[in-house]
Amino acid sequence: MEPAGAYGAGKAGSVSFDPVAFFTHPRTILRLMSWVFSMVVFSCIVNEGYINIGSERLLCVFNNNADACNYGVTVGVACFLGSIFFLILDIYFPTMSSVKDRRRAVLLDLVFSGLASFLWFVGFCFLANQWQLTSPDELPLAQGSDAARATIAFCFFSILTWVCMLTSVYSHSCCVFSGLSVSAGHEHV
Repeated sequence: MEPAGAYGAGKAGSVSFDPVAFFTHPRTILRLMSWVFSMVVFSCIVNEGYINIGSERLLCVFNNNADACNYGVTVGVACFLGSIFFLILDIYFPTMSSVKDRRRAVLLDLVFSGLASFLWFVGFCFLANQWQLTSPDELPLAQGSDAARATIAFCFFSILTWVCMLTSVYSHSCCVFSGLSVSAGHEHV
């Protein structure tokens, strides 16, 4: 086994990509779950989160509050794109030889995971509250109600995955910032 460089960094280009190790790593599984949950949230709102009753004007199923639908779609798309970005960063992280770049990558991941956890918590509370205030008379034939319930459920699941990812990244950041070598199986962000 070759000695690792500063902050667990290998020599540039010395680490080959192992797809099996990458996709079975817990942090990668959490990122993929977060990616799927984000996609479910924004796709449920976009596909069935709006109804039109007797007019062409679309109304949000969450108490006719367009802000609720907009918030869910915005956070869902942002976390969807963030998950993709950090999956790609995880692939390239073992080949980063610059200590500054490794620190920035881990710090960016830490900040994004914390922000995403907070935004999903706010979204869960906001959407659940707006759904509670929605009267059955506003939704003829319970149109969009399954999508609304799925959106709320997957907002909650997203809180769990992003908090787990935050703790995982935090434990990794302790290794990176303290100068400890990162073991071969846990080299990506």
